[in-house]
Amino acid sequence: MRKLAFLLFLIPGLSCHEKMNDNKTSAGNINLYNEVQTGGIKIIPVETPKGKFNLWTKRMGNNPRIKVLLLNGGPGATHEYFECFESFFPQEGFEFIYYDQLGCGNSDNPKDTTMWDLPRYVEEVEQVRKALNLNKDNFFLLGHSWGGILAMQYALKYQDNLKGLIISNMMSSAPAYGKYAEEVLAPQFDPKILDTIRQIEKKGDFQNPKYMELLYPNFYTKHICRFPLELWPEPVTRSFGKMNQSLYVTMQGPSEFGIGGNLARWDISKELAKIKVPTLTIGGKFDTMDPEHMKWMSTQVQKGHFLLCPNGSHMSMYDDQPHYFPGLISFIKDVDEGEW
Repeated sequence: MRKLAFLLFLIPGLSCHEKMNDNKTSAGNINLYNEVQTGGIKIIPVETPKGKFNLWTKRMGNNPRIKVLLLNGGPGATHEYFECFESFFPQEGFEFIYYDQLGCGNSDNPKDTTMWDLPRYVEEVEQVRKALNLNKDNFFLLGHSWGGILAMQYALKYQDNLKGLIISNMMSSAPAYGKYAEEVLAPQFDPKILDTIRQIEKKGDFQNPKYMELLYPNFYTKHICRFPLELWPEPVTRSFGKMNQSLYVTMQGPSEFGIGGNLARWDISKELAKIKVPTLTIGGKFDTMDPEHMKWMSTQVQKGHFLLCPNGSHMSMYDDQPHYFPGLISFIKDVDEGEW
């Protein structure tokens, strides 16, 4: 009986080994087994003035001609709110890459505010590009919100490495954004509510729970993501819930009306003409950013196109998907097929 039990144990084991070999052969990609697979995740060490840190990236798909690197907003949010792209890009055969910038999400957080610096982030993106073997024959850079600032600044220095540039929901001037917030967005508030918000900001009492209680229904659900708060997409709430507040406040500032951090004077509106790579600017009708300014941006770059999301706000990739993704996909395909 013991011998029989041993044989019964051994035979399935041999059968499993044979099946594994069969699967390996039928996979048609023996090289897949030469190294440990991680589901596309790659940790990239980057050099900074304060030493070496690790960045988290994840590749989705594999396309030698179309590789879209995603730059998240905030600054200080995570790659996670881009997860909606998984419902649209794979069926087009596009490769896209999640990337948590330094201080964000799964990447290292040095907890040093001197490192929350735009020129340093530009060099970080360039190191990531090299590590991922992205080049002018395949590299599309998509920056959303703060990521759009970073994408534009990167293009001004390194556009020879790009195949296409997408600036999603971001203006080319922080002062112009501040003016739009003051002259267009603020007057849309109930005067009493706006006055209370202004009083809180004047006191610098941003930790006051009343501040967000007023902003969520009167600003966020109208201009950030146009759903009732309880219906916000889970990837958005998960990403925003992990926001690096130190990074956000240092660069953006604590107020939602314009940029008040170290990006307050950032303005490349007069440099847009230097950008020669095919460029798509995307704006939402109800965006925190002026859609007319983003339309104007498309006329200033050398090869520009504008996409308006008529039902969208700052997160148009969620609240106006029927316009956002067909327009974005069409642009990428046109560039890849040489239409530009």
